[in-house]
Amino acid sequence: MDLTTLCYIEKDGKYLMLHRTKKEQDENKGKWIGVGGHFEEYESPEDCMKREILEETGLVAESFRFRGIVTFCLDGYTEYMHLFTVEKFSGVLHSCDEGDLAWVEKEKVLSLNLWEGDRIFMKFLEEEHPFFSLKLVYHKDELLSAELDGAPYPI
Repeated sequence: MDLTTLCYIEKDGKYLMLHRTKKEQDENKGKWIGVGGHFEEYESPEDCMKREILEETGLVAESFRFRGIVTFCLDGYTEYMHLFTVEKFSGVLHSCDEGDLAWVEKEKVLSLNLWEGDRIFMKFLEEEHPFFSLKLVYHKDELLSAELDGAPYPI
């Protein structure tokens, strides 16, 4: 099991998205995702989110919200993603060694190559859904099932 953060930084009706193109052995290869990564020793979810944003983008999160937990299950692997949005930040955006960063209009995000389950939680973010727990079960790229707060969710 892995503990990670996933963060969507907002600015002018856009999200900062990462197109994962640079790592060969990457379960996210070719997908568009938010920024984030794995917890380090003694980190809280907030510590991890702030560090990963700084490392991957050069930006400093100043105002953020913890939006939910996403349990990502893929062929025997489980990851607990702590999902955040950042409304205020400082710093200068730099290139990322994991892919290409781009500001994408929120209305166009769903047209990108996303994990199918990301479409579910992106909808929750836009609808200002209260804190949630979303479980997504995949085989390869196929979403097999979803549960919202412990109950089946239609896919």
